[in-house]
Amino acid sequence: MPIGKKVIIVGSGISGLTCAYWLSKHGFDVKILEKEDIIGGTMQTYKEDGWLIEKGPNSALETTPLFQELFQDLDILNQRIYANKESDKRYILRNSILHPIPMSPPAFLKSKLWSTKGKLRILKEPFIGKANKEETVAEFVERRLGKEILDYAINPFVAGVFAGNPEELSVRYAFPKLYALEEKYGGLIKGMIKGRKERKQRAEKAKDRAKMFSFIDGMHTLPAAIYNKLKNNFYLNSFVESIIPYRSDKNTRYVINYYQDGESKTLESDIVILSIPAYSAAKIINPIDPETSKILEQIYYPPVAEIFLGFKNDAIQRNLDGFGYLIPAKEGRKILGTIWSSTIFPNRSPEGYSAFTTFVGGSRNPDVVELDDNELLKITTSEVKNIIGISGHIQFHKIIRWERAIPQYNLGYGKVLDVIEKFERSYKGIFICANYRGGISVGDCVMSADRTVKRILDLI
Repeated sequence: MPIGKKVIIVGSGISGLTCAYWLSKHGFDVKILEKEDIIGGTMQTYKEDGWLIEKGPNSALETTPLFQELFQDLDILNQRIYANKESDKRYILRNSILHPIPMSPPAFLKSKLWSTKGKLRILKEPFIGKANKEETVAEFVERRLGKEILDYAINPFVAGVFAGNPEELSVRYAFPKLYALEEKYGGLIKGMIKGRKERKQRAEKAKDRAKMFSFIDGMHTLPAAIYNKLKNNFYLNSFVESIIPYRSDKNTRYVINYYQDGESKTLESDIVILSIPAYSAAKIINPIDPETSKILEQIYYPPVAEIFLGFKNDAIQRNLDGFGYLIPAKEGRKILGTIWSSTIFPNRSPEGYSAFTTFVGGSRNPDVVELDDNELLKITTSEVKNIIGISGHIQFHKIIRWERAIPQYNLGYGKVLDVIEKFERSYKGIFICANYRGGISVGDCVMSADRTVKRILDLI
């Protein structure tokens, strides 16, 4: 029997917001419950004294045409800005020297980032067979490309994307497209060549070719635009305690118990979308499904701190000609990497100044995040000045901490996804749409929301 069209979405991160917007366009009665007094989840932007600081993602990659459609609908196409061409260049630190990541075969051959032996090891890749077990990212890369590429390319990349450890992340679930190259084509080099043709047919772009974008006033422009379209649908300061199913006219409906500004309240709905972190969803569903709750609670989110620094341009001794740099674990540094924020997009720093966003912690160094602000600022400033070559004092800083930052798709993550699917089958009308399922990037979240909306439309 078709289900009704009342929808409650728990959480107002980008996954939940895009679900809300698209479902409202299809005529659903949508309500969004958000425990904070501001919407957007991690996608927050601060402005202070001419500096623009991103609390969450600094940018996104245009990997899907859904972005264009969404921005057009929301009337924010004219606010979208693309990254400066210089930001195509990215650096990796080796032996305290910043080396540009080569973007072509000739540049790869000339690069000093890897030894001749490390480069020659890649020539074996087309002749290496498939693995017979689930592998970590480290096992997969070392088997196919060698230890040096793992240490001085993939290790820093994984820290930059997941704040994670390649020795723990599952290649199948953390980097499904990389895994698919071996599964479908038998190898990475063969797969990259054939995959380009297939992406073109699907109107998708590979992440290394997709254009990077933000907005004139920062990434919060996107959630703010959705909020402006659906203002009356939001219930802020609303903490959801539980979801209780009951039978009604041969269908299952749900009672949502929540607190708004400390007052106990209830709502009823045909459909519930959980767009909140796994550990938060675990508490809500525990009364009806302790098994799924336990699995969700076990998903690891490492702590991460973001340190935003501002310097005068005349104190910087090198040309800021790139996106920034990543640091391999073998370098023994306390920081994971630094984004050269004011090089990538305009309007990130006052005239005559440059902005840098540095990340510390993650699975590599979780204890660093526990340092007090003064110590964290001291360590970060020292390393950034040493690596880039900066002689002056910091002119501005802001520290942002995430006690639980990014979900880690670690080895065995398939069990997590199986349990989520089983839960959704058991409770028809409850959907989980969040970044611990389907990918962690902004583009992944938007595509995940699109899939969720289509599944709901199929139900009615």
